[in-house]
Amino acid sequence: MSTPHAILIALLEKPSSGYDLARRFDRAIAYFWQATHQQIYRELGRMVEAGWVAVVEEDAAATRKKVYRVLPVGREEVARWARETRLGVDDRNLLLLKLRADAVIGPLGLADQVRQMIVDARERLDTYRAIEQRDFGAPSLTRGQQLQYAILKAGIRTQESWLEWAEELPSLLGSGEQ
Repeated sequence: MSTPHAILIALLEKPSSGYDLARRFDRAIAYFWQATHQQIYRELGRMVEAGWVAVVEEDAAATRKKVYRVLPVGREEVARWARETRLGVDDRNLLLLKLRADAVIGPLGLADQVRQMIVDARERLDTYRAIEQRDFGAPSLTRGQQLQYAILKAGIRTQESWLEWAEELPSLLGSGEQ
């Protein structure tokens, strides 16, 4: 259920029409969270019904352009979602969405969640390195083994790179925790 939250976060950043929101989504959030224009419009309607957003103005009647803004209950929903939705080791895009919420709303208490993701990622990296030592230490590998090792190296490098980035976050998040 994170697409509505991604939309709410984008609207918290800047009230927008559905069209402008979809364009902004394509240029920024879509790099880590996908939503079609159709989904965005459908969710906007649901969020109006739920009382999370309101239409605050309509441009010229001929364009029928509605501008949406987040109501206090929608802001509270984003904060609740960011605090309560647990992150697994593979939920990196969800983490990016939560960080974006933290940036626009303010401290959401995400440091402990990030620390746990770091622990989980370190464990996975240790597992990958153990597999590397166990399975790929021979001086010559078959083509198939070389391809398998290349896949494993991609996993190792991904974990190392992510950990290097993520280990900066707890101190940043901790600077304004509630």
